[in-house]
Amino acid sequence: MTPAPAPQDSIAVGDIRLTFLPDGEAHFSPTLMFPASDEAAWHAHRGLLDNEGRYVTTLGGFLIETGTRKIVVDLGLGDVNVAIPDFVWARGGCLLESLEQAGVSPQEVDTVIYTHMHSDHAGWTTRGEECALTFASARHLVGRGEWEFWRDNPDAFAPDAESVLIPLERRIDTASDGQAIAPGVNLQATPGHTPGHQSVIISSGSARAVILGDVLHCPAQIVEPEWSVLGDVDPDLARRTRDRLLAEMEGSETIVGCSHFPEAVFGRVLQGVGKRSWLIG
Repeated sequence: MTPAPAPQDSIAVGDIRLTFLPDGEAHFSPTLMFPASDEAAWHAHRGLLDNEGRYVTTLGGFLIETGTRKIVVDLGLGDVNVAIPDFVWARGGCLLESLEQAGVSPQEVDTVIYTHMHSDHAGWTTRGEECALTFASARHLVGRGEWEFWRDNPDAFAPDAESVLIPLERRIDTASDGQAIAPGVNLQATPGHTPGHQSVIISSGSARAVILGDVLHCPAQIVEPEWSVLGDVDPDLARRTRDRLLAEMEGSETIVGCSHFPEAVFGRVLQGVGKRSWLIG
């Protein structure tokens, strides 16, 4: 049975509401996306593959509602379709519909946090031919070193200059490790996938959740930690970051938000005998 991209879903983290906002889906060649893997190794994870043997990836962002604050984390792929023969097909476009379904308008969003600025996380930065900011009233935040890296190092995964970098030039702010964004919402530097990659820690009372960004792309990485993803800028550092966070989360009650996981983006990392596992919900 082919896995589906994750649907819209909301959870309560104490008195903070966290909602996943789907934007679309992508289907990748698994061995190209995870160069350390091979077809034999994917046999153990075939439930993550579609009928053509491609890894099914969810695209989207998150809405955090705490008090009167409305914060969006990551902005999906945008209203585009992408097809690269033998590698990937992807489509986005429904993040704003997902936001509306959550009962929030773009004008109400006061803060946008980029876990990082790869194109599938920055797609709704602007909209329309005029490239007007989608969240015009919001503060826009990136991790230290992220903005400078993409301004100077364009590549296939880079945010688009005309629709992302140029419109943000006078609106982007740099966040620091541990910075408080709102009561119960803090940033944590998690570099490796990109230089300024950051995760978002949400806590209220004894409840805790973590939005990982691209620290994890796929549930298989929980049991195959050596599987770095193609877009990792520094694969060794990305693995050290991934290993550290998995060790912190395994066996805990921390809810993990992984925007690329199929079927469901919220779950927990379970401690097993000799290996970890992923539990949805």
